[in-house]
Amino acid sequence: MAPPHYRGRSLRPHPPAIVLGLDSAINLSIIRELGQQGVPVIGVGPSPTSMAAASRYCSQAIIRPAGPIMSWLPDIVRRTGAMALFAVSESDLLELASGPQFIGRCKVLTPRMEQLQRALNKSETLSVAKELGIDVPQTWQPQAGDDFATRFAEQSFPAIAKWDNPNDVLPLLEEAGLKWEKAEFISNAGQLDRLLDRFKVIGRWPLIQSYCPGVGLGQMLYMARDRATLRFQHVRLHEWPPEGGVSTLCYNEPLNQHQAQMMRSERLLQELEWDGPAMVEYRYDAARKRYWLMEVNGRYWGSLPLARHCDTLFAWEAYRRSVLGQVVDAPVGRQDMIQARYMIPETKRLIRLLIGGSRIDERFAKYSRLQELRSYLADFALPNMRYYVFDKDDTGPFFQDIRNMVGKIFRGGRHDPH
Repeated sequence: MAPPHYRGRSLRPHPPAIVLGLDSAINLSIIRELGQQGVPVIGVGPSPTSMAAASRYCSQAIIRPAGPIMSWLPDIVRRTGAMALFAVSESDLLELASGPQFIGRCKVLTPRMEQLQRALNKSETLSVAKELGIDVPQTWQPQAGDDFATRFAEQSFPAIAKWDNPNDVLPLLEEAGLKWEKAEFISNAGQLDRLLDRFKVIGRWPLIQSYCPGVGLGQMLYMARDRATLRFQHVRLHEWPPEGGVSTLCYNEPLNQHQAQMMRSERLLQELEWDGPAMVEYRYDAARKRYWLMEVNGRYWGSLPLARHCDTLFAWEAYRRSVLGQVVDAPVGRQDMIQARYMIPETKRLIRLLIGGSRIDERFAKYSRLQELRSYLADFALPNMRYYVFDKDDTGPFFQDIRNMVGKIFRGGRHDPH
């Protein structure tokens, strides 16, 4: 078992690391990974009451200063002696991508701009995947001047609308007072017509993809020097919102499954010249043995806590290779089935299914409210169930998350990190 790290511990076997962000289960998982390996972790977040700041493995929590990252980060690096920097949010990744790869002796463990732009551009990723023989959904990127009527006749339904590169369009949507949706389900040509009309004001439209049946299969790889040194895969059982989004219940899939597809995922990341952690996300149709590529997530992903519970440590892989110079491949993690739940969004999902049935897309029309409730309650008793936030050896973040949630309810706050 790895040596634990305690707040205030004087013995420091490894150089410190900085983690930007303290509010998400992803940041918390990175902090726990590194701390359990004896790395002192400095978290930088918006508030001293941020969830991950309460972790026993967060040796110091610093309130994030205002302004561009590079205007304040070098001073924190100098004061803490940090040798590695981790970031999760796309806005931070984009800001860091065009900056230096080292701040003094601190290695910035984030992708470079050329890499990141390839991964964020879904059209480019799908094009590369198609050339490699990976199945991709029928995809249409509407453009000004397109004959929409002709495309409607060619479009199959149901379909999904999602933005090619959300970071490029978010300012336009905000200026026009339009809400950004990660994905929208489209049942027929009438719904598609209304969706396209909604975005006419900004002259930009989301990708329109044919809906692919099956379950969400994520294949996670750590790429170093053009090859994978660590692999993991999971299957999504539940998401929030129910129609598709953040994974709220998932389980690990043994590496002896989907081996040929894992090789294709590695080949895709090689073609994208990717370095570091990434998730290649598919819809897997078990009946037809088909894998439909959805996207490449070029950062630490939402279900990272499941990988940690399975002793597959992606943040530690980045740290030990970059800071400690270790080049031996990581050991294979647990292959017995482990499930993990993200409880607040999983509870919101249950409430939507129980009392908001009229808001559920038609592909969820056939479900049993009673069965959903029974399953939700019965899962607490499963011996192989783990949680994104709650950990019996590190309970501080769980209770801090509850306090923050209750505080927001009483303050009438609208911000919801889940």
